[in-house]
Amino acid sequence: MLTEINFDGIIGPSHNYAGLSLGNIASANNAGSVSEPRAAALQGVAKMRANIALGLAQGFFMPLDRPNTGWLQSLATDVASAEPHLRAASFSASSMWAANAATVSPAPDTADGRCHLTVANLMTMPHRSHEWTGTLAQLKLAFADERHFVVHGPVPAPFGDEGAANHMRLCERHDSTGVEIFVYGKAGGPFPARQHVEAGKAIARRHGLAADRTLFIQQSETAIAAGAFHNDVVAVANESVLFTHEQAFEDRDGAYAAVRAAFPAVQIVEVPASAVSLADAIKSYLFNAQLVTLPDGGQALVLPSESQEVPAVWQWLEAMVAGNGPIRRLVPVNVRQSMANGGGPACLRLRLVADPATVDPRFIATPGKLDAIEQVIAAHWPERIAPGDLADPALAETVRAARRALLDALDLSALA
Repeated sequence: MLTEINFDGIIGPSHNYAGLSLGNIASANNAGSVSEPRAAALQGVAKMRANIALGLAQGFFMPLDRPNTGWLQSLATDVASAEPHLRAASFSASSMWAANAATVSPAPDTADGRCHLTVANLMTMPHRSHEWTGTLAQLKLAFADERHFVVHGPVPAPFGDEGAANHMRLCERHDSTGVEIFVYGKAGGPFPARQHVEAGKAIARRHGLAADRTLFIQQSETAIAAGAFHNDVVAVANESVLFTHEQAFEDRDGAYAAVRAAFPAVQIVEVPASAVSLADAIKSYLFNAQLVTLPDGGQALVLPSESQEVPAVWQWLEAMVAGNGPIRRLVPVNVRQSMANGGGPACLRLRLVADPATVDPRFIATPGKLDAIEQVIAAHWPERIAPGDLADPALAETVRAARRALLDALDLSALA
């Protein structure tokens, strides 16, 4: 049976705060801080466990091999002699944000009736530009059944693609035909627009999407300039609900009209700027939440606990769930280590509609597997990493050994 599965990226043992992501306010504000990889990874596992307790299907992806010595070699350097910014980029644990792993079109939307995934090229940011090869290998393993899945390589340069973080889907039910929305940027003041419209168009063609059920909507330049480096910082969709900030799209009225024309059943839940400013929305990551359908058919927001700490945000949310709208439950979660690097609950997961039985079972979470993951993390993940530690050869070996231990525990040594 087709169902939505959320695949979370396990936060890797090299998680650190090097401040590499231009346009990501949290990343910049916490650059140079001491990270806590062990706590970060355990917070991520706790979120997965909480989602299972809600009755949701849950999967996971492995951290990538770090430091990426092959990438450094292609730049004619190595970990010991690389300039600090390149060394930091080679250690980046940003693949934990699985929303940037790929863009996914489920079988009901595609011409051949299979689920299509296009791995994101992430070419805009150097520290993420070398992720796609490792991510592609993992996607090909997890979704190897060609009767049900097609896994595509990246869209070529110069068209930047940052995956599902800039993609939304509206449908009556997850297993029904939907309308896919590709959000792209053109400019963002001092910050780059990371998603190119041509990347979205290429993915739509690859996936065999119907033109009348495919939209291309421009992200607000104001939102990008304020720190909404991906659409999922200011908007999220689930089934028939579009939950969005008033300033998410460049042409708000035109965007809403296009969505209503393509999917008349849409329920647009808009947060007005007069109630929640863009600054507060980005500070709280209120939209970087998992908008999910619970087993009883109701919808809930799995959102960062930081949302409770911004009065305007929490007051608006409490009023929303007290009303008669489609979103009826708030589920705060603690992912503070990820949040400090600019990634909330939605960043940490890639949504995929499929029959769980068609996915490689090694990537499907169960309470027992999460217990095993927690044990490996507690035993092998570094407790703390300061930026200067990246130059220590011992840290590189610790990080590699930790990942190997996790792969061995989950019978995924093929990814070593």
